[in-house]
This record gives sequence, C-alpha cells and structure tokens, in this order.
Amino acid sequence: MFTGIVKAQGRIESIEPAHGGKRLTISADALAGFGLQVGDSIAVNGVCLTALDPQPSSFAADASPETLNLTSLGRLSSGSTVNLEPALKAGDALGGHLVSGHVDGMAMLVEMHDEGDNRRMRFEAPESLARYIAHKGSVTLDGVSLTVNRVEGRFFELNLIPHTLEVTTLGGLSPGDPVNLEVDQIARYLERLLDNCLDNRK
Repeated sequence: MFTGIVKAQGRIESIEPAHGGKRLTISADALAGFGLQVGDSIAVNGVCLTALDPQPSSFAADASPETLNLTSLGRLSSGSTVNLEPALKAGDALGGHLVSGHVDGMAMLVEMHDEGDNRRMRFEAPESLARYIAHKGSVTLDGVSLTVNRVEGRFFELNLIPHTLEVTTLGGLSPGDPVNLEVDQIARYLERLLDNCLDNRK
C-alpha cells in the first residue's frame, strides 16, 4: 500500500530482458534512506514492483509483459526519470490517499497552461475508468496523489502546485504524453456494493 506522496525521483540506468519481460535497474541518491530489502514493494511511476538486488543508491525490479503492455513502464528507456515511493509502513503519515500500486489504465495529457506558478493540466481518461473520477475526488497519476478540480465526461483537470512540478516527473509532461492512472479505491468498492444491492433486489 502507498500514499501517492513521491519520495524521490529515480533514473532508469538499464533495461534488460528477463523472464519474458524486462528487468529495470533504477538509481536514486535518496534510496539510502528507504532501507530497501529484497522483496520489498516500491512504486515506480505508480506501479507496484518488487525490489531486487537493493544497493545503497540503486535497485532492480522485474516488470512482466502484462505490466509493460498496460502501463507506461513499457515506454521507458535508459535515462528516463521515474517517481519512486516505498511501501507505507504502520505508523507512517497518510499524506495523500490510499494507493494500491495496481494501475487501472493510462490517461493522456491533452492540454496544459500555467496560472502564475501553478500549472493546470487537462487529461483524457479511458471511457471505462471515467465514471470513477469525481470533482474534488482523488486520482493517482504516475504515482502522484492529486485532487480533481473539474470533470467533463472523459476529461478531468488538475492544478499542480510548484512543489509537485519540481519533485515529480509531472512537471516534464507535454500534451500527448500518457500517464499511469489509478482511480480511487473507494469509488470501485462503492460501485461493487451498489451492484450487489441491486442484484439482491431482483
């Protein structure tokens, strides 16, 4: 489990074939403070991966073919920058919202403009996921917990403050870029509960 509060930006040092998928080697100076152990979960651009061969400033992780096809990890190359967050520990502050690291799909940045030091971004979500995105609700984009400011059908808007633009990869996005999207878990559970209620009334 994660919170969507990015702890560091990492760099893809290499991508090699492994077990039918790819092995990513990722470096970040801040990793020394994470205390990563073999088998620990870590979110890479919002995708929960298992840490392998942890070193003071790097670790490796395997991404399956399904993960590479369904998330933006398959588009990464050596030198790419990624958002990193270690798994939530008991007693840690929950600064964002509950994030599973199981990406639901990819959204696309369609428009952006600066408003003072902030940046307003407009994304298009897949039709199957748009119904889970609500005004003032939470979404996770590339592992970053964000609040939705506006929703219009499949489109939703976010306002990114200077700190978010600086400490995450979202500040480097351009229109047309895909991002990993995880919708709020509460919305999914509510839908399931409502479906069960309707089924029981039949």
